[in-house]
Amino acid sequence: MSQRDTQLTVVHHAINRRTFLRSSALAIGTSLAAPAIVRGQNLNNLLNVAVIACGGRGGSNLQEMAGENVVALCDVNAKNLDAAAAQFPKAEKFVDFRKLYEKPDKFDAVVVSTSEHTHALATLPALHEKKHVYCEKPLTHNIWEARVIREAAGKVKVATQMGTQIHAGNNYRRVVELIQSGAIGPVREVHVWVSRTWGWQATEAEAKAADDIVFTSSRPTSADPIPEGLDWDLWLGPAPERAFSNVYFPGPKWYRWWEWGNGTMSDLGSHWNDLPFWALNLKYPLTVEAGGPPVHPDIAPASMWATYEYGARGDMPPLKLSWYQGKEKPQIWKDAGIPQWGDGVLFIGDDGMLLSDYGKYVLLPEEKFKDFTPPAPTIPDSIGHHQEWIQACKTGAPTTCHFEYAGWLTEANHLGNVAYRVGKKIQWDAKTLKATNAPEADKYIKLEYRKPFALEV
Repeated sequence: MSQRDTQLTVVHHAINRRTFLRSSALAIGTSLAAPAIVRGQNLNNLLNVAVIACGGRGGSNLQEMAGENVVALCDVNAKNLDAAAAQFPKAEKFVDFRKLYEKPDKFDAVVVSTSEHTHALATLPALHEKKHVYCEKPLTHNIWEARVIREAAGKVKVATQMGTQIHAGNNYRRVVELIQSGAIGPVREVHVWVSRTWGWQATEAEAKAADDIVFTSSRPTSADPIPEGLDWDLWLGPAPERAFSNVYFPGPKWYRWWEWGNGTMSDLGSHWNDLPFWALNLKYPLTVEAGGPPVHPDIAPASMWATYEYGARGDMPPLKLSWYQGKEKPQIWKDAGIPQWGDGVLFIGDDGMLLSDYGKYVLLPEEKFKDFTPPAPTIPDSIGHHQEWIQACKTGAPTTCHFEYAGWLTEANHLGNVAYRVGKKIQWDAKTLKATNAPEADKYIKLEYRKPFALEV
């Protein structure tokens, strides 16, 4: 059965309404206990927004803020900064976000779209200043940072949102409703796969086939000229000092390198693992095991797999969640037991299966589910991922990818890479942030910062 010919079908199943509605309420997000002065704000009031990083993904996020009052722009690349300033000429310009935070009274909210390794450093000061924050995915560069950001956000009553835009789509909402209503019965197994093959390749032929930069050896041994207007030292920020190279910059080249990113696992994992995280009320795994090509000291792999074991959650049974990227695929996909979509999330329940991607889903086997009428929608349609956050800033309304939720999702995604890099199945103690059987994992859980950069907890 081809992806194009797949018909959208669903299966009848008795619904435990009380459990379903309770789970759905939790999934939508906790409303903010905002001060009365904030709750009483008129939605027509403009939000004073500071935007940190204005090119690439940052440029897209900046456009989403165009209806508000953009008062500050920050970017280490003068080309991006000047282009943004031409559109918002009244905004004050900054190159170093630390300087921006010396004027916290100038803004109410911050949008962070820097490279992954500076997300936490640009986000935490905003929380300390009790500013609303929108941060691109993944929320942080490592597990310890994710914990710091999540806990800091929990102490202040501000609106937060991680940039997982697909979360706002109606398809994800319908899938969550079906899973939580019991349409395929209790779910004990999930498979998530993405076809992107960026990262370290074993051979030059594989790299060319992936239309990727050839990553077959160590980092560059010679420097390239730094592009005019780029403050390379500030771009490096807390990461070790490196000579500039065209294989690092511009984005998304940097995301393949451990010092600045975590490859596909944390990047696309933020989108694809989001669906089972939401539908199955996940937080932290008990164990994680991963594998793939030999670990490269500098570069994240193009292909890998990771398997998580989660404990029971309320009425939901223990769960095994498996992640695959690049050439890796679930065995049921290889055996043509399901439609062979290039990217997907497969929920396997006691009474059937549900296969989804960003924009569609199908319940399997189709013959069993052909006469089912799906439950009436209970999760409201989103007003838009960015608009959710803007409205929350003004009214205290809930967001759906707030840092409490996004922090746990980010920790779990990073754990897949940690298990891959240590080369063993790790036993995870979420309370202490320790792989109890693998002390060698500590160096990946919390990274050292280049001075004078620091995360002021």
